[in-house]
Amino acid sequence: MKLYRIFIETLLCVWCVEAAAALNIVVFIADDHGYLDSEVYGAKDVRTPNLLRLAKAGMILTHCFVASPSCAPSRAAMLTGLMPARNGAEANHSKPRADIKKLPAYFQETGYEVAGFGKVAHYNHDEDYGFDHYDKRHALEVVREFLEKRNKSKPLCLFVGAHAPHVPWSTNAAYKADAVNIPGTHIDSPATREFRARYYTDVTKADSELGGIYDLARALLGTNILFIYTSDHGAQWPFGKWNLYDAGMRVPFVAAWPGVIKAGSRSDALVSWVDVLPTLSEVAGAATPKEIDGRSFARVLRGETADHRDRVFSTHSGDGQMNIYPIRSLRTRDWKYILNLHPEFKYTTHIDAAQDRDGVRYWRTWEAMAKMNRAAAEIVKRYHARPKEELYDLRNDPHEQRNLAADAGHADRLAVFREELARWMESQGDKRTVFNEPRLLDKRKDVSEE
Repeated sequence: MKLYRIFIETLLCVWCVEAAAALNIVVFIADDHGYLDSEVYGAKDVRTPNLLRLAKAGMILTHCFVASPSCAPSRAAMLTGLMPARNGAEANHSKPRADIKKLPAYFQETGYEVAGFGKVAHYNHDEDYGFDHYDKRHALEVVREFLEKRNKSKPLCLFVGAHAPHVPWSTNAAYKADAVNIPGTHIDSPATREFRARYYTDVTKADSELGGIYDLARALLGTNILFIYTSDHGAQWPFGKWNLYDAGMRVPFVAAWPGVIKAGSRSDALVSWVDVLPTLSEVAGAATPKEIDGRSFARVLRGETADHRDRVFSTHSGDGQMNIYPIRSLRTRDWKYILNLHPEFKYTTHIDAAQDRDGVRYWRTWEAMAKMNRAAAEIVKRYHARPKEELYDLRNDPHEQRNLAADAGHADRLAVFREELARWMESQGDKRTVFNEPRLLDKRKDVSEE
């Protein structure tokens, strides 16, 4: 009887491994798509019909956060399961260390083929991640040709990285500028509205590309597919990309898996992009790495639990000469603590320091309005000059407009968060590196007068 039970258990184990290996996984990554800028997350002025379709088939995660709000560090964290200080990709355009095991290796050991198209890690970085097949192009016909010709004896883990809605945004706008909503953190000018319409045009472009890949995957990969849509960080707007406000670090995450993920479901579980690797590893039957920062949220996707993390950490170190402003943050469900490591630095980005297409053209209108309007002046000032510490009550202030760090009533909470973030940074081996020569604030005049 005992031998019979062992035999049956062995057969079941083999069946489970084969069943897990039969799962195909597709991850579609948009580039710079803000969390709130889709119908799935409540926007009324932008069209994302394919993301809506995916959400109806699966689960919307409402509290997904990236490890870092710039392209290369964010994607490196996802593909290694390690936060930036631990994987080595801290400043934008940097790579994780060569000795670190990356996502493709975990899947290849389990018998998967791993393919990438477009901007999966970062341009000119993807070849270093060990994909079995990689193509810089992500056009539908390119992916179709690969799927039709590949050896189908292996299950597939497929990443497709779109360029949209990264700048430069399309000039052939599909939206009326006077009909778009301007966030309260921005300054409403005709140029801002023009650029907002262009951004929405590219959001809808990314949504259209998503729809094509979604339909193609279901047609050529069968029914046992885990399909995920997400973005590497928020959009290239002031207080978005390159910031640790939610507009920069909170991202869309929608997943569908017929028969496993409940259609039309929603989860408020706190998850981090470093959790993607162990989650995919678990559902694919691969060995879940123990030494990384990420933790699998497969049980959340299956509807077995409503909870995952009680806090997430994010870091930002800089982006070349355009942004030299290291920031760290701790976020719980209801609170956000931000530590600006060098408040004496002047905060700048491509938006105000690069080219017209990057945002300079509408930014100039913000500066002009700041000279005539006190509210506009405060927005421009807040963009360039940050206090050392910021504390936000997200339940009552979801757009992080009222900094409570100097409020005596929250002194104890601030001290707890400060100490916890310091301990976490130490555990990460965070050296607080400044990667380029900073611009310093001119304390002799208000920044809105520049």
